[in-house]
Amino acid sequence: MPVSRRTLLAAPLALSLPAAAQPAVAPLTVASFPDLDRAAKAAQAAWDRAHPEAPLRLVSRNYADHHNAMSAVLATGSGQPDVMALDLRFIGKFASGGGLEDLLGAPYDAGPLLGALPRFAVTQGRSPQGALIAMPADIGPGTLLYRLDLLERAGLREADLTGSWPGYIEAGRQLQRATGAALLTDAAELRDILLRVGLADGEGIYFGRGGEVLVGNERFQRAFELGLAVRRAGLDLKAPSWGNEWGAAFRQGRVATQMMGCWLAGHLKNWLAPAQAGLWRSAPLPGGLVASYGGSFYAIPRHAPNKAAAWAFIRQMVFDRATQLQGLRVLDAFPALLAAHDDPVMDEPIAYLGGQRARQLWRDIAHRVPATPVHKHDALATAIVRSAFEDVVSQGRPIPEALAEARALVIRRTRR
Repeated sequence: MPVSRRTLLAAPLALSLPAAAQPAVAPLTVASFPDLDRAAKAAQAAWDRAHPEAPLRLVSRNYADHHNAMSAVLATGSGQPDVMALDLRFIGKFASGGGLEDLLGAPYDAGPLLGALPRFAVTQGRSPQGALIAMPADIGPGTLLYRLDLLERAGLREADLTGSWPGYIEAGRQLQRATGAALLTDAAELRDILLRVGLADGEGIYFGRGGEVLVGNERFQRAFELGLAVRRAGLDLKAPSWGNEWGAAFRQGRVATQMMGCWLAGHLKNWLAPAQAGLWRSAPLPGGLVASYGGSFYAIPRHAPNKAAAWAFIRQMVFDRATQLQGLRVLDAFPALLAAHDDPVMDEPIAYLGGQRARQLWRDIAHRVPATPVHKHDALATAIVRSAFEDVVSQGRPIPEALAEARALVIRRTRR
């Protein structure tokens, strides 16, 4: 008799392992990073009640230190946690190393559960060989966050920002003349989002379905051209994301828009610009683009000492509706679980966004994002392309020349 998705999600969280394979009673070690670690902390009481034989032990390091440490323990095979949290940016790198369990294989057999998650997020957690090495815990539907008060002072409407990419830049000129605020913190942000324009299911940003290098095509040309137009017009602050100046720009009201995952609204509320409550709004990305910004995943290392408990923990964090909604409330992490998207919380007004029911927009975006696979050389290609763009906007290098060299370098570095 066919098994329904509801039955699968309601199944016991523990693995059915042979008695000889049952791990010894021991704490469940989860290695994570801020703010994702707050989701595990929020779920700890429920986990410990249900699994007294494996109380949760959370090890949290800052973002960079965590991923560096996880790379080291996978390389050495010693000191591995039971569960490893990963940011999307590192999935391609970790997928190529062979140090993570394939959750599609026995004894996990996660395949029947995947229909409960957005297809694009599942695709992001796969290796080039098709193994599912990381399970999505939260997702980042892309949005344009903007300061309504600044827009109104410039005599502009939301549609002036979102209608088209040239229109977005022209609106930036008007915003700057009327308010003195920059359109965005860094022209590189525009480059990065434009590299996602026109992607089809199964096509990566830098590499095609067959692994061919895409760097230098018309999509890259257009992204570089518009990014350069922003820099030449003086519409950005030359402040890269997550730096001190970037954060100060929000607090000081010197930037009018920011394109990023919807989770940025939570960061604005909680620490970047709490005093600006009610001034920000969320809108679709310009030109009708739908995209994903980041996302968090859980993986099980090959040499994890307590794999049964690790899989039970991942099942709770990803497939338990209450836990997913708890993550939304605690740290504004947008749920990966589709069943959580029907909760009334999605229709609630968000005070920080002036009472806007923005989660409805984010849900719609999440359901339309194309499935873009990660590649083991994405990080390398990203670094090369970013360097080429910097040569263009800072050194005046011609775009065709910079892209041709970037393409050649990606080919050379990835085919050694």
